[in-house]
Parts: sequence; C-alpha cells; structure tokens
Amino acid sequence: MAVEFKDYYAVLGLPRDASAADIKKAFRKLARQYHPDVAKDKKSAEAKFKEINEAHEVLSDPEKRRKYDELGANWQGGEFQPPPGAQFRRWSTAGGGRPEQEFHFGGTGFSDFFEQYFGGAARGGGGVEEMFRQARAGASRDAGDYPAPGADIEGDVLVTLDEAMHGSVRPITLRRVDPQTGETETESFKVRIPPGAQEGRRIRVPGKGGPGSGGAAAGDLFLRVRLAAHPDFRVNGADLYHDLDLAPWEGVLGTQVEVPTLGGKIKVRIPPGTDNGQQLRVRGQGLPRPGTEERGDLYVVANVQLPKNPGSEERQLWEKLAHTSRFNPRSA
Repeated sequence: MAVEFKDYYAVLGLPRDASAADIKKAFRKLARQYHPDVAKDKKSAEAKFKEINEAHEVLSDPEKRRKYDELGANWQGGEFQPPPGAQFRRWSTAGGGRPEQEFHFGGTGFSDFFEQYFGGAARGGGGVEEMFRQARAGASRDAGDYPAPGADIEGDVLVTLDEAMHGSVRPITLRRVDPQTGETETESFKVRIPPGAQEGRRIRVPGKGGPGSGGAAAGDLFLRVRLAAHPDFRVNGADLYHDLDLAPWEGVLGTQVEVPTLGGKIKVRIPPGTDNGQQLRVRGQGLPRPGTEERGDLYVVANVQLPKNPGSEERQLWEKLAHTSRFNPRSA
C-alpha cells in the first residue's frame, strides 16, 4: 500500500549527514517554538509539534535512522511504495497466520508512514497468552467445530507529557480494509489516556480488534503509549530530568535559578560547590505514579558550561584565578 513519504530531515531543517547533536538541537528549538502550551495557534502548533516529534523519534534512534536512510537519499516525496522485502504491511492474523484484515489508525499522533514502517500499527498483540488463544482459534476454525474469537491488534499512540500529567480523552479512527475485496469500514471512538500513563503502557480498547467468526466476539485493540519528546525534560518512569546550564562561578558560589516544571516555573537553590552532572532533587514535581495519588520527582541536572571565547579582560581574570587558586582536580 502506498502512503505519503515523510522527509524527516526537511521537517527538522537538517541535511542528511546531520550529527546526533544537530538533531537534538534542531528538535529542541522547533519543539519550543511549536509546543501547544506556548503557541498562539494551538491547533496548527499541535499538528506541527507531532510532526517534529515523529521526525525526532526516527532520526534520534540509530537503528530507525539507518532503516529510514535505506529508503533512499533522493526521495522526492509524494506517494511512497515500500521497497521489495520491506516489512511494511501489518495484518491482524488468526491461527496459522492467515491474513484477515488490514488496519489503519487516525488520531494516534503518528502518520501512516511512521505507523506502517516504524510503529506497531495493526499487528497482532497480546503476548504468549494471545498467541495460544489464536492457535486454539485456528485449530477450531480448521476443524469447523467452534466459533473463533477475533485476533487482538496493537498500535502506538503519541502521548504528550501534559496528557500523561492530567489525562485526556483521545478521538481515534480505525479503518479496516478487507485485502480480498478491498472493502473499507471506518469506525470512530474515544480512548481515555489515564493520568500517569508511562512509556510502553498498553491501553486496552475492548472489541475493537479483528472480527470473530461464527458469532464469536471480536478481539481487542491495544494502544501502546509512546511519550512525546519534550524540549525541557527527559522521562524515567514517573520522574523527570531537566538539564540546567550553569556558569562556572554559579557552580562554585551557588545561586538561585528558575527551572521549568509541568505546572510552571519554580525557583531552585543551587548550593555552593555544585559539580557538573550533579542531580538536585525536587520532590513531587514529576508525573503521577500509576494507581496512586503520588507524583514522581524532578531532577535538576547541573550542566556547567565554560566560556568559549573569553575577552582579554575576562581571560586575565581566569589567569589570575589559575595562579591564585590552590584547587587541583588531579590531586589525590
């Protein structure tokens, strides 16, 4: 099936030989510009923010980037047909792997191109238990004895940190295509994203999977949470990490600075002698912990920056400090 090709390098405004540092810098700049929390036109900004996140998701992952680059350096856009042998189509399967239907999602935050080439869209889900269930269903169908329940399917859903913080209701569109007849059936429904939804969590939507046969129930849809990258935070479970740039004298002498949180900026005290890479814990400023009323923590990570091109007067001060200070980082 042909889909619209996505030029992720163009989305981030980068050449194809961009470094990992270039990709990170471009993403952070654009993500801040189009973040729905700060943009005036929230609707168009949200669409752009999702597009930027998708590009970052692929290009920041070495394996995904390698796979993407293999599609062709000179692709000009338009409809894209996967190369021979590419794992592009995904099917809901019954016992024995027989194709039943092709599935396409809308409203998940990912394009068709990403879902069908890099995501988990419309593939059989449910793990070992589901595998045995489908095997039993296939055996029953072959024997013609019993009705066979439909297969479970799985897809990805892009969740922003704001949604993970407060929860949301997401409208989802599911389009089923019969590969034998080409007939299409489209269904729209709403999915609740619970507060505290973490990376990899599977949200079950009953009865939205593959159709059953012989009057048996349909399978389920499982949407796997993919947290949207944020320009200010990294996520580990319910904890958030923020990299804070500090001048050398701020690390030595200490200071008080404003740092972002999901609820707005707060002041944090940087104690004297704060070392590069040191983590300062701010309790209760992370994401909700699933199933509790508690929140994770925010860790402010000190990133001491050195002046790259000091002027003559500033250089003299550094030289004076070098002669005056008794500090030796290499001493035992």
